[in-house]
Amino acid sequence: MTNTATEINSSTEVGASVAATSSATITFADFGLDPLIQKAVAEQGYNTPTPIQAQSIPHVLAGSDLMGAAQTGTGKTAAFVLPIIQKILRHASNSASPARHPIRALVLTPTRELAVQVAENAASYSKHTDLRAAVVYGGVDMKEQVAILRNGVEILIATPGRLLDHIGSKVANLSQVEILVLDEADRMLDMGFLPDLQRIINLIPAQRQTLLFSATFSPEIKKLAQSYLRTPVTVEVARQNAAADTVKQIVHMVSSADKQRAIVKVLEARTRAGLSRQCIIFTNSRLGCAKLSRALERDGIKAGAIHGDKSQGERTLTLDAFKSGAIEALVATDVAARGLDIPDMPCVINHELPYNAEDFIHRIGRTGRAGSKGDAIALVDPSEKRLLDDIEKLMKRKLDVKPLPEGAPSYSRPASGGSSAAPAKMADPFFYMPYEPGAATASSEQAAMPDTKKVGITPAKPAVGALLGGFKKK
Repeated sequence: MTNTATEINSSTEVGASVAATSSATITFADFGLDPLIQKAVAEQGYNTPTPIQAQSIPHVLAGSDLMGAAQTGTGKTAAFVLPIIQKILRHASNSASPARHPIRALVLTPTRELAVQVAENAASYSKHTDLRAAVVYGGVDMKEQVAILRNGVEILIATPGRLLDHIGSKVANLSQVEILVLDEADRMLDMGFLPDLQRIINLIPAQRQTLLFSATFSPEIKKLAQSYLRTPVTVEVARQNAAADTVKQIVHMVSSADKQRAIVKVLEARTRAGLSRQCIIFTNSRLGCAKLSRALERDGIKAGAIHGDKSQGERTLTLDAFKSGAIEALVATDVAARGLDIPDMPCVINHELPYNAEDFIHRIGRTGRAGSKGDAIALVDPSEKRLLDDIEKLMKRKLDVKPLPEGAPSYSRPASGGSSAAPAKMADPFFYMPYEPGAATASSEQAAMPDTKKVGITPAKPAVGALLGGFKKK
């Protein structure tokens, strides 16, 4: 197998040409997509492809393996869903026989939320065709998923653990898969999925097309990922590890004990400025997530929590309430950092900095999506100084440090290597897990993948029930 990658990015002659013309002249019709697909795209309100779509779709349609890197909120999902539908449209059949609807395309994702989002896109864009799309993931009853798979489906979106459950039950057969997609590939490969991925890939024909998409690719992950690819094309439409230009980033220096009060003051200031109070607030631990949500409720802020200890039903209800506006502040662990797509999300607040700097990119990528503007606010305790340094090093820029709104506690950013004159208050361990070199970080919900076994890690408690889920095209 040859693994020589073809690099295409916005600084190359080819990439620059595509980028320069995509926003002005290229439309989805220029890709040669079937009129039924174009109709579905138009019904979603889209006409002009984003840069990642403009550069990726032609390569996918041409049959190339591809690694696609772009900022969050730039349309990566459509960049692979649309050409997949086009490529397997020749297999579409209105026959009721399951044998006429084998799995032709498989999309693997690290989280349930991302799986559902991809499935919704696949169903929307294929709704005028006879292709069937479905999703399987953990945390819900398995019976509905089994029924859907037995009826036949051409496009399957899945989390690895649940897919292996269905394979073991002889419900899912991957022998006719033509296209494999790893969405959020860096997380899929970097957080313990490799054994499950290898088991799944061994069941897929070797003569397949493989696509990897993510917001970030470290050199190590690129090298590992290329073992799955044949002469891949690499498409990078923006500088890696960078937040979208539509996101305004602000750092407030706040002691861990004062962060809850600081959030209240920030939201009050946004209200006075005529801005929306709706926001996603990220924490590092499940206990801290639940406790912060309850504390904000006591402060008069409509809040809800989403984390790995919540059932799929609870998470769905909370997300629906947030999307409808019944909840103003969604307090979440990194289970929501990837795959949570809420249009026009005005604000993201980092109650704690993540231990992994790349997770910061994904967190703030929940705002400023699809050209909309958004604010990303980080509340930073002096003991998080090293985490902030790691983030700034990754992003290759210093973040603006500004004072908190009037009435909120704050102090100056400590100098590099120095200490802070922070108030001598006891930090609440449920709200904040201070960073110390060598300190254990097992309490951080960094992988956000509750339904998948992690090699070498013993879960805090056994999983409850089977991991299930289903999605039907309307």
